Amino acid sequence: MLGAILTVGALSLTASPALGAPLANGSEPAPAAQLARMTSLNETGHLHLTSRHNFTLNEQGSASGTVTGTIYVHLTAVSSSRVTAEVNIYVHGGSISGRGGGSYHRGAKTANFSGSISIGHGTGSYAGVHGSGLSFNGTIAESENDAIVVHVSGRVSS
Repeated sequence: MLGAILTVGALSLTASPALGAPLANGSEPAPAAQLARMTSLNETGHLHLTSRHNFTLNEQGSASGTVTGTIYVHLTAVSSSRVTAEVNIYVHGGSISGRGGGSYHRGAKTANFSGSISIGHGTGSYAGVHGSGLSFNGTIAESENDAIVVHVSGRVSS
């Protein structure tokens, strides 16, 4: 359950006993408001190339950090200086998916990318998870068959 990983900043607004009493006109008060639960997501993925299609690297590996599981990244070079990314993390009880984009710089033996990503979909225990403006960055080691190390961090809510 997402609540198991939402150990940082879990918030809820509850009514005090005085607010739970019927109003003077005999009507019941509105239900207590519920704020979204927030947490910091901080993931690192170590991936290896599974396939390549045109300018897209399809990578798979292990994710560790706030959640642990299998991570898939589809990283596409859309120009000589920009990439788009689709990230899917499969964990016990569900999955978390996001998309983003950022800058790309190719060096002699490695390429670096950085930008922002939005988490927009979850399944199972992670249904309803979302977040925007998360940072992502990483390195592509061309000398190691395009292996990628990627970091994703930011705040998400459910």
